Amino acid sequence: MPARIRVVNLEEGLPSREQAYKRLEEELVRARKNGVAALKVIHGYGSSGTGGVLRFAIRSFLRQRKDKGEITLFVNGESWSSFDARSKAVLAKAPESLLDRDLGRANKGITRVLL
Repeated sequence: MPARIRVVNLEEGLPSREQAYKRLEEELVRARKNGVAALKVIHGYGSSGTGGVLRFAIRSFLRQRKDKGEITLFVNGESWSSFDARSKAVLAKAPESLLDRDLGRANKGITRVLL
């Protein structure tokens, strides 16, 4: 049985916005091909004081993909909890997400994606 969740670390290597978009697009294609239900995207939150550029850019990218019907939904890390309706949809499709250490921690550095 294929993994239902894949972790994508877009923060690794400090990519540009365009590099992060390209990598995420490739990961979305790969995930669909491999039957992955959800992604945990790590983009950081600008803790260095300079940033959050990737966080805002990636969430905008995902909003566009949702509007085009390419993903079902995404959940900001701040909302990722067992009480949030969108989070519940992810948990229903990928129940192993209940074990995610970020669940309920309001982590601004991640975003969950339901394919």
